[in-house]
Amino acid sequence: MPNAAYFELTISGQPERVVPIDELPFLIGRGRENGNHLTLNDAGISRKCIAISAAPSGLQIEDRGQLGGIFVNGRRVTEVQLLHDGDRIRPGAEEAYQLVFRSTDQQTSGKDGSASPESLHNLLDQAAGNSRSKLDRLTLLLEATSLLHAQLPLDSIFATMLDHAISVTNADRGMLLGPDGSGALQVRVARDEKHENLATDAVNPSSTVLQQAIEQQSTVINEDLRLADLNVQTAHSVVVQFLRSAVVIPLYNVLHESDATADIPAPKELLGALYLDSKRTSAFSVLDRKILDALGAQAANILENARLMQRERERQRLEQELNIAHRIQQALLPQGLRDYPHLAVTGIHHPCHEVGGDYFDVFPMADGRIAILVADVSGKGLGAALVTTILQGALSGMPLGVEPVKLIEHLNKFILDRADLGRYLTMFLGLLGPDGILEFVSAGHPSPLVLRYGKVSELYTEGSFPVGLIPEASYTASRVQLEPDDTLLLFTDGVTEAEGKGRSFFETERLMEAFARHSDCSLDRLQSGIFDAVEKFSAGTKQSDDMTLLLVRYRKTGWTAKTGLHI
Repeated sequence: MPNAAYFELTISGQPERVVPIDELPFLIGRGRENGNHLTLNDAGISRKCIAISAAPSGLQIEDRGQLGGIFVNGRRVTEVQLLHDGDRIRPGAEEAYQLVFRSTDQQTSGKDGSASPESLHNLLDQAAGNSRSKLDRLTLLLEATSLLHAQLPLDSIFATMLDHAISVTNADRGMLLGPDGSGALQVRVARDEKHENLATDAVNPSSTVLQQAIEQQSTVINEDLRLADLNVQTAHSVVVQFLRSAVVIPLYNVLHESDATADIPAPKELLGALYLDSKRTSAFSVLDRKILDALGAQAANILENARLMQRERERQRLEQELNIAHRIQQALLPQGLRDYPHLAVTGIHHPCHEVGGDYFDVFPMADGRIAILVADVSGKGLGAALVTTILQGALSGMPLGVEPVKLIEHLNKFILDRADLGRYLTMFLGLLGPDGILEFVSAGHPSPLVLRYGKVSELYTEGSFPVGLIPEASYTASRVQLEPDDTLLLFTDGVTEAEGKGRSFFETERLMEAFARHSDCSLDRLQSGIFDAVEKFSAGTKQSDDMTLLLVRYRKTGWTAKTGLHI
């Protein structure tokens, strides 16, 4: 029996339906009790109407006694007659019923089983046509392959790829779908057979057919949706749009074989789907399927390349923005720290990323004192860096005489009122006058170290609250007297928490040792000596936090009074 032989049945006033010829002889007439496989319950149809039976070269039709006869392509059947694909059958003189015979088999022989001249001629024409078709399609495939290296906008590449797919399959329209943020497939590009764009929000691909392809993880070809399973036939998009055929090629990126074990195949990542449909029935040859598989592989490569290009562009954009942020942050830090009459100063900032959350500054006050500060915002990266800009803005009023305690209390409330920032900071702020008196406020920051006569000690040991963490936090100012050549080392915890082998930390004791070891050096040499000690301890371990050092050396300039204040 011919493969996929069936009737397209049209009844006046009713939707067309497909009736497969699944048994021979296949009988048509009024009433199933008469042994009919297809019943046409109408008084104008005889109980014995039509018989379809096997013939050496296909299927044949016979009039079983239909009142008024049966007609094939408008001619009355007077004897058993061979059926050809597309023959139109009408029972009786009325045109209320019409059947169109469909079969994928080709008639190649005459009544005696030998090849007829007419059939041979048709086969030769068809072979020549198929050769041209194959050549055209292979050409299209090669053109699609070249898209992998085309220096064109992605939308243009996707559109051209769809145009090739539509031409290969003779579809009415094609769509490229990709996953959205939730993983659901959404139409990215849609084209029609005229190679024109379709509005992506207006097209309606069959989600049922798409789901079938994704579940099977393979190409699904429905040559006639009316012969598909009931779920597909009754799918809303199929019915409303009068779809007759559809092709769905799921596009996968096969992950590297090293990601799979010897017994488990390499996993596949769904990149999207190539979807094609038509309002016409289509028959795809074996070559068609091979081309579809090849085209699907090319489409997956193009989609993966597009994704990689998009990621690379995003990476470059982010890198460019981070570079800009880095330049801005570096510009916010003091440039070329200069000495003052009563102190020498140097400082350095090493962020672990392009930007960081450490901040330091040195600037003169209206009363002749010099403000020195270091701060460390929680976290790292761009978010922490943005908070440092808030800090700098808050400190901009200090040279006009804002009290340090009031400033920190204001900053604490400001950050708490903006809980969405999700950040807090530790901070040390000191005001050093020509007389050597250092007035300072600590907000949860590690104590600066004081180098005096080759010995190192901490400036304070008591704790305090960070800024932006506790609403009820209160802050107080303390005062100490520095002696000539006393050196202060202000730092962030990225220095003491630098990791070495075995995940051990550099810690404050090693910092004090490195500080004391270079007590007789200039500030620049002292600074480089401390960093050398940290790097030697880390032994190439990647930096995990921002590191900042600020060194201040007090120099007596014509001051002789004794204050009695001491550390």
